[in-house]
Amino acid sequence: MVFSSLPIEEIRGELMEALRVPSPRILLKAPTGSGKSTGVPPMMDDAGLGDRGLIVVVQPRRMAARLLARHVARLRGVELGKEVGYAVRFERYISSRTRIAYVTDGMLERWLTEWPSLEGVSAVVFDEFHERSLSGDLSLGRVLDLQEGPRRDLAVVVMSATLEISGLREYMGGSCRVLEAQGRQYPVEVVYRAPRLVSDGRGRVAPPPIWEQAADVVREAVREDDCGDVLVFMPGVYEIRKTVELLAGKPWMSGRDVFPLYGSLAPEQQNCAVERGDIPRAIVSTNVAETSLTIEGVRTVVDSGLVRRSGWDPYRGMDTLHLVKISKASAAQRAGRAGRVAPGRCFRLWSEAEQARKEDFDPPECFRVDLAGAVLNLAAWGVTVPENFRWLDVPAPW
Repeated sequence: MVFSSLPIEEIRGELMEALRVPSPRILLKAPTGSGKSTGVPPMMDDAGLGDRGLIVVVQPRRMAARLLARHVARLRGVELGKEVGYAVRFERYISSRTRIAYVTDGMLERWLTEWPSLEGVSAVVFDEFHERSLSGDLSLGRVLDLQEGPRRDLAVVVMSATLEISGLREYMGGSCRVLEAQGRQYPVEVVYRAPRLVSDGRGRVAPPPIWEQAADVVREAVREDDCGDVLVFMPGVYEIRKTVELLAGKPWMSGRDVFPLYGSLAPEQQNCAVERGDIPRAIVSTNVAETSLTIEGVRTVVDSGLVRRSGWDPYRGMDTLHLVKISKASAAQRAGRAGRVAPGRCFRLWSEAEQARKEDFDPPECFRVDLAGAVLNLAAWGVTVPENFRWLDVPAPW
């Protein structure tokens, strides 16, 4: 199957050439919607890597791994779990015939403990690496060590739409080949809608709840004939449910379906949200829809600018989810969802001045969470002194 319609096809020749060198290391940067997640692994299979072993494609989220595997299997006209499969927690659709497997970074971390040399694997592709999960950082370091040691035949590819190329290229070594695709992104008009302050009835003023802000903007958006499907980003399940309830009860949403989308949702419900139907829809999602997935039909994005992110809580003495503002990189990823299939609009529920003050990138997870589990995992890999591990960003002093 040739993915001739994908913009990533522009670099097919360069990718094939880069894969032919001994111990290939490739750093690939391409815009959202260019087809990295669905196009690069089949190209690697075409280069013969699938004949030598499993091409493992690492995703930061279970839902992305599951849906991407289903999509690529459908494009290649094969049964899921045969030539193309996936493995996530509690689910495994991989057989002896599988050539391309989409897995979570946590699953790869586990495989590296159970099969230290990754026997039967010919290539590891780290997709959406800009999210910088702790499991992703640990796994990349371990895989690079393997490639320099007993697995010199292993191919390593790191790719994303928003990567800080210079530091990562230095980390991966002088033999790393940097490829960049221009992609095909339709223009997206960005509209800022800072919340208005309203009285709470007790002499104080505050912005309305974020779901009410989003509903106001959705009402404005659906009045336009070219609105398309609407994707609303909310920070968590609670806000999603409030938004869905609010939208579903509005008369101006008649004739439009409303779907929630988040990681713990049943796979059947996730499929209903992402697969395009005959009726226009609004999808209210966490940041699971921020990367990897193309939800066809979306031409309008409403971005709350918030996310629930794991981090150490000194008062509880454990990792917990914190409500925080997203970075400029995340905002760009979310806006890009509106320009994948046609020109679109992105409504941001904050001011242009606040946008200028945002951090460029989200901090790596290794700076935010308890590292006790990581230390134990490193010990299982034979790294008894954590400081000696091949960190991309070294955590705070132990």
